[in-house]
Amino acid sequence: MSTLERTRDGFRAHPLALDAVLAVGVLLCMVAGSFVDPHGEDGPTWGARTPDALSLALMVLAAATLALRRRNPLAVLAVTAALSLVELVTADPRAPVVMATVIALYTVASTTDRPTTWRVGLLTMTALTGAAMLAGPLPWYAQENLGVFAWTGMAAAAGDALRSRRAFVHAIRERAERAERTREEEARRRVAEERLRIARDLHDVVAHHIALVNVQAGVAAHVMDKRPDQAKEALAHVRQASRSALDELRATVGLLRQSGDPEAPTEPAPGLARLDELADTFRNAGLPVEVARADHGTALSAAVDLAAYRVVQEALTNVRKHAGRSAKAEVSVVRVGPNVEITVLDDGAGDGTGQRDDAGRDGHPGPGGHGLLGMRERTTALGGTLSAGPRYGGGFRVHAILPVDHHVTTAAGGSV
Repeated sequence: MSTLERTRDGFRAHPLALDAVLAVGVLLCMVAGSFVDPHGEDGPTWGARTPDALSLALMVLAAATLALRRRNPLAVLAVTAALSLVELVTADPRAPVVMATVIALYTVASTTDRPTTWRVGLLTMTALTGAAMLAGPLPWYAQENLGVFAWTGMAAAAGDALRSRRAFVHAIRERAERAERTREEEARRRVAEERLRIARDLHDVVAHHIALVNVQAGVAAHVMDKRPDQAKEALAHVRQASRSALDELRATVGLLRQSGDPEAPTEPAPGLARLDELADTFRNAGLPVEVARADHGTALSAAVDLAAYRVVQEALTNVRKHAGRSAKAEVSVVRVGPNVEITVLDDGAGDGTGQRDDAGRDGHPGPGGHGLLGMRERTTALGGTLSAGPRYGGGFRVHAILPVDHHVTTAAGGSV
């Protein structure tokens, strides 16, 4: 840190010391100005006049009062204005005691409101200028009298301008902080909603398969007449157990549902088996989509199958919204060892908004939606990873890696 920066920080921490230094500087300027004759034969002349004892005392008192200008600006202005009135009326030649009043009026204007500045400023200008013109030793039209009016007016205007600028900067900073808080709260809300949606999806998947087991067990109980009664009884127990599990799961996870949600799933949850159907919906909307699969008929668990489908759906939605009208998309599903990898690429140039959901096309976070946050939550909950970002040379890439064999775990590491 430089010496100048340390000095500035020290004055900010001790404003009274800064005001004391200012008071000393103003005193030196007033004393120096009192020795100058502005009407010399060759212009302003140094040493042509000498201030009397009263003028020196008034200058010292006015400068000392300025050291308290931050604590009580109006009182300091009143004292310096009174001292200036005495100097303007009695002294000949005059000493520039009004310089202290100019500083005090600037302080009042910069620390109070505009109506106060108008009232106090007009009163100060009128009182000092009127006293100088009507009761002073100089003619009313003297330049020094007009100078009193000009300097006090400029002090009030400059102080008001500084106060307005401070208020504007404060309002901008407060608005930015409020927007940041709102954005963070919105992001947390979206993430919470996405987690609830994931829980509901998992419920729908499990509920669907348990319902199938229930139906199949009921059918088996009716058609297996050739079996012993013990088999029928066992199947009846299976049916009862599956029904109880379904009811218990519905009661537990039903707390996560919002009002208006369907009571129970009516069809299987979507998965990669419906990938071509999903691509067709985007083709019908005007987005060319190519699908390539090399997963060799891999059977995925219901949760992984649903997550893979949602990743493709969200990625293609972002392409449709942000990549531009001429963009094309490519979807690939590949089995790599114990994982299945889903990649969605596009060659779009963007829509000019500078955003691609959570990540911008330029690599910076955009102010848009939170879909990719939800996809990351979904893949992370399944033990996978998701990355998204701009491609080299233009376009965007979304890449998800999901485990083929997965036992659903919570974020804390426990099993569900």
